[in-house]
Amino acid sequence: MTAPEAESLHTRSRAPRPSVWEGQGPVVAVVALGGATGAVARYAASLWWPALDGGFPWTTFGINVVGCAVIGVFMVVITDVWAAHRLVRPFFGTGVLGGFTTFSTYAVDIQKLIDAGHPRTALAYLAATLFAALAAVWLGVTAARRVLTWRQR
Repeated sequence: MTAPEAESLHTRSRAPRPSVWEGQGPVVAVVALGGATGAVARYAASLWWPALDGGFPWTTFGINVVGCAVIGVFMVVITDVWAAHRLVRPFFGTGVLGGFTTFSTYAVDIQKLIDAGHPRTALAYLAATLFAALAAVWLGVTAARRVLTWRQR
């Protein structure tokens, strides 16, 4: 490429970049704020209801199941009922509920149970959490839709 051709590539007008606050900046900010809120709520629950060493981790189990039920209801509400602001879903769904529910603590709890010599409890916890979380989402969606149908009559 000759010098004039190369120079013309650099001098072509480019579309101006949107500011951070017009693009993904607000989404990242609300996810961070929601995530901090959810994580604090989860931590408070773990202080209020601490797990016993070697026992079934009921707190993490309950948090994950409740969070899954809430996400089921929430998704029905924001898709079928309410035209939510574009930042509501990232704030509450990804942020708050993502910070509240916890796959990492679930995995650590399983490893701790195995390391403490409780592999059956670890396996039961692994299976029960998966089953209960999926059931909770389904029940949340089903219940929310039934309530909506009942209210529309």
